[in-house]
Formats: sequence, structure tokens, C-alpha cells
Amino acid sequence: MKAVRLIAPEQPLQLQDIPIPTIGENDVLVRVKAAGICHTDVHYRAGKSPVQPLPRTLGHEIAGTVEQVGNLATNVKVGDRICVHYVLSCGSCYFCNTGNEQFCTHGSMIGRYADGGYAEYVSVPQRNLVPLPGEIPFEQGAILMCSSATAFHALRKSRLQGGETVAIFGIGGLGISAIQLAFAFGALEVYAIDINAEKLKLAEKYGAIPINATSNDPVSAIRSLTQGKGVNVSIEMIGLPQVMKQAVQSLAVMGRAVIVGITQNPLEIDTYRDLLGREAEIIGSNDHLLHELPLLLEFARSGKLQLSDAITQAIPLEANAINQAMDNLENFSNDIRTVIVP
Repeated sequence: MKAVRLIAPEQPLQLQDIPIPTIGENDVLVRVKAAGICHTDVHYRAGKSPVQPLPRTLGHEIAGTVEQVGNLATNVKVGDRICVHYVLSCGSCYFCNTGNEQFCTHGSMIGRYADGGYAEYVSVPQRNLVPLPGEIPFEQGAILMCSSATAFHALRKSRLQGGETVAIFGIGGLGISAIQLAFAFGALEVYAIDINAEKLKLAEKYGAIPINATSNDPVSAIRSLTQGKGVNVSIEMIGLPQVMKQAVQSLAVMGRAVIVGITQNPLEIDTYRDLLGREAEIIGSNDHLLHELPLLLEFARSGKLQLSDAITQAIPLEANAINQAMDNLENFSNDIRTVIVP
């Protein structure tokens, strides 16, 4: 089969012909119908996050159909439409038993430590499959598995309640989902902060109040728009310490800032003014959970979460096209989400 693989960090991905993966008795062979290109994949290519062993087929946003079923995989059948939960877990350790499988003591990840969806086929454990309703296209099913799921988990971590206000910093694939999901959770107002005018127009389409950070100080703008109070919840989805600081400084009394973006640089804040004095909270959010996905998919099936605008382009399973899409992400272009359609 064809697969586009990371051969070495800081090098372009390469197209290779490799064997179709074999499956174990609890596994399922999935024919990939769509695979999203995530900013995390760009970090892998750049060597900012280790991928091992190499070479490795990237791609952790996967939707497709069941091609082959292991002897003990009884919950699915050939032809079923499915999405893939990318966190590989043992199912029996403390973290798995408490519903926090992203911290599984024996955990792994599809598209990083196991071959992923930049290929025609991928082998995954049966427990990692989530049924994909017929109303949801494969392309949308793929990006639901990371960008939307990560936004969903971050909002759950924020403890957002009906009638509260939210600021979303970064209107990419995660941000577009976060805006819609915040309203679905009962947010009264959602503020969208970015430097890209086109992305802010899209945010406004979904009901958010846009704030262009190139012409406005986001903190001052949010304070002005909220009569000096600030927001109850802020979500940082870019991965820049300056923006993380703005997310914290935008909070109201007892507000919660959820940090989703990845950076290797430290966050520095005025401990009393920005945190203690308001009894504010800074919350880390990591990945998402399998048990969250059915409700997320229902939001998409029912139209409360619309992703057609979040998919900027669909490209073939070709190395040049995939590398170009990654370059665009690295340079913060107008692209929101690119999906590979093998």
C-alpha cells in the first residue's frame, strides 16, 4: 500500500510502498477514507516532539471503513463506517479505569508511536473505533477525532456553565470547533481572537464577537466589551506564551484559563494581579477521552457543530501535497484544516 512517512526529523515526508498491516485477534484493519493534517504533525516533522521509531506513518485524525476484523473483535463488521480514537491504552491501569486513558501507564499514540492514517490502511484495536453516523462525511469525521475533540475536552476542563462568557484565542481548526461547542455548552457570549481577518470573519459567522489582535490589545478589548469584568473562561489554542498570558489576563474574578497550545517556552505572569487577586485558575488540557466522543459526534450529527467551513481543502495521498499543507500550517496561513483523501 501507499503511505506517506516521516523518515527523519526536519526533513520532508516521503511516499513509500509498504506492506498492508496485519491485525491481531482484537484488532481491525481500517481502509482510510480521510485523514486530517494536524499542527501536531508539523511539530513531529520539525523535530519539536519526538516520533519513534522512524520511519513512521503520521496521521492521528482518521475516518474510514472496516476492511477486516480480528477473531475476537465482535463489535464491528466489515463495511462499518468508523472514526479512530488515536490514544492507545491498556484498558486496565488506574488511569484507564478512572476514564483518563491519555495518562495510561502503557499508553501509546497512533500516528506517533504506531503507524497512522497517512496511508491507504491502518490497523487499530477494536476498542479505539467509534461509529461514524451516515450524516457525517468521512472528511469531517476525521477532524472530529482531534481538533474538535481537543476543543471539546478543553471546554469540559473549563467547567463552563450556561450564561458564562468565553474567549477563544486562535481560530484555526480547534478554534472554529471551540466557538460552536461553547455555545452548545450554554455560553452567553464568545469572543474570537486572532490576527487573521478571514478566520475572524468565519468566527463571526458562527456567532462569535471578533477581536483582531493586530489592531487591538486583546486584553483591553475584552475588558471593554465586558464592562471591565473580563471573561469567565478563556481557551488558548495557539501555543505562544504571550497569548497564554493574554488568556490569563482576560479573566474575570474566579475565571478559568485553559491552555491547549504547545510551546517549549515558559509562561510568566504577575502572580498576584493576574492569578491570586482574582482567584483565577490556569488549567492544562491534554488530548481528549474516548467516552467524550459519542456526544461530540452527536453534536456534529445534529448540526450543533458544523465543520464544512473548517475543511479548507482535500488533497490526495501524495508527499508533495502533504508537505505543502504542513508548510502552510507552519506559516499560519489562511488554511484551517486540510484533509487527505486517499
